[in-house]
Amino acid sequence: MPAAPAAALAHADDLAGFIAASPSSYHAAAEVARRLEDAGFERRDEAEAWPTGPGKHLVVREGAVIAWVVPEGATATSPVRIFGAHTDSPGFKLKPQPSTGAHGWLQAGVEVYGGPLLNSWLDRELRLAGRLVLDDGSVVLADSGPLLRLPQLAIHLDREANDHLALDKQRQTQPVWGLGAADSADLLAEVASTVGVDASRIRGWDLVTADAARGAVFGKDDAFFAAGRLDDLASVHAGVVALIAAAADDTADHIPVLAAFDHEEIGSATRSGAAGPFLEEVLERIGLGLGASREERMRALAASWCVSSDVGHSVHPNYAEKHDPVVKPVLGSGPILKVNANQRYTTDGVGSAAWLGWCEAAGVTSQSFVSNNTVPCGSTIGPIMATRIGIRTVDVGIPILSMHSARELAGTSDLLDLAHVAEAFFRG
Repeated sequence: MPAAPAAALAHADDLAGFIAASPSSYHAAAEVARRLEDAGFERRDEAEAWPTGPGKHLVVREGAVIAWVVPEGATATSPVRIFGAHTDSPGFKLKPQPSTGAHGWLQAGVEVYGGPLLNSWLDRELRLAGRLVLDDGSVVLADSGPLLRLPQLAIHLDREANDHLALDKQRQTQPVWGLGAADSADLLAEVASTVGVDASRIRGWDLVTADAARGAVFGKDDAFFAAGRLDDLASVHAGVVALIAAAADDTADHIPVLAAFDHEEIGSATRSGAAGPFLEEVLERIGLGLGASREERMRALAASWCVSSDVGHSVHPNYAEKHDPVVKPVLGSGPILKVNANQRYTTDGVGSAAWLGWCEAAGVTSQSFVSNNTVPCGSTIGPIMATRIGIRTVDVGIPILSMHSARELAGTSDLLDLAHVAEAFFRG
């Protein structure tokens, strides 16, 4: 495989910075907004009237963000092109009364969020990040930096650990963060101090763990990129890069939309998740701003497209039997088109043809992914958006290894390729 070109390395480095700035879904939404505002997008408040006519806009709802470009000449029947992804990742979330401990150790009371590979969180420095809600209702984003660790039991005390490591989700997943009696320190105060907040003002919080190490390129020919939260910040980042590039074209006959939702890892059934009303409400308000009647809005949606982008499985060299014996996507060979006969992914023949056309326009090679018939298939926000809005949808992504690990593995070139196809999709 040839060495990763300079553009791919630059994109990977930018992604590493994006992930470092996005340890929680709330931070990710804020970082997307910051980058788009720097590119000339204007933030809108859902409780206020939105302007009509051409422009570049974004709106943040908790850990989700939707951005769009209304080009010159947009009409009531202009279709939308939505690139969808999600901002959350599996891990651990801080419980009520989180300051705990035993035997001289300070520990954090955490709850499992989503479906993480539990053993991958062992023996890593972890950040605790998210939002603090204060007594006046204001919200402050906080990030502890490296603070927590889940230390594994030494092999001397568990001689069979290499044969059957299994962690009890309650007893053996409570990380340490200091030394002392359990009632001698306040974990929330520790986090609050990093943003200059008086802990006595905290009335609520949504704090999650994230790997503290920065993403890195490595391997022969710089083929690999490893980082936490690649699922699905790799797609969110690609969508941001693509939307900024596509926004320069104000003559498009459609409306590009980036939709980055929260809570995909736990089913999306929240006000900021794909199963909630967020996207539908934004699309309706875009249509109203263009003077669309209900019939015209239906016409616009009928001509629209959605690309649901989420990571998928590369063939694993040590577990090839877990994959389809013929369809074996691999890192570094391009983004993947995700197919499932039972519509766990929304891709059909029409979507396949459209996706391959966008890849061709971007000069990118695509791979296919389908599950082994004996291995259950996961799902994405694609079926949810297609069902809720009735829009044509295709499921895609990049192949990775170590999915749902604290630190996942992607192909360096695939990251930039996905952004190129997303741009081709936005440009139409």
